[in-house]
Amino acid sequence: MTNNKLADNCIKQAQYDLETAKSNAKDGHHALACFLSYESTVKIVSGFLYKKGAEFVWGSSISDLCEDAMVFDPSFDLVKSVAMLLDKYSHQTRFPTSSLPGNPPYEVYDKNDSARSIEIAEEVMKTIINRI
Repeated sequence: MTNNKLADNCIKQAQYDLETAKSNAKDGHHALACFLSYESTVKIVSGFLYKKGAEFVWGSSISDLCEDAMVFDPSFDLVKSVAMLLDKYSHQTRFPTSSLPGNPPYEVYDKNDSARSIEIAEEVMKTIINRI
């Protein structure tokens, strides 16, 4: 598969994940909405990297992916400063062993968490789409 095709697939999936995050937040599934916001950001940064010519994109830490993106665009540190806020939703939103003690993730995250995670993901996606 070519880099452009990989990039396009990442971008489309990122957009789909963000829309799904919004639907989940609306339905009260806030932990899942936070996770999908994180996932959409991982995918949009991956899409950027493929568009810029990266042969391989490894990992799922937004901070690390943004560091990789800074090789292609040094101003990506501004994206990183916002996007990295979503890294905390990588595991804690899915695994009861990673969440706050005594409560499963679905009981921990609320509408404020999902609204903020969606807001960050939207901002990052808009910025990256403009850079592509």
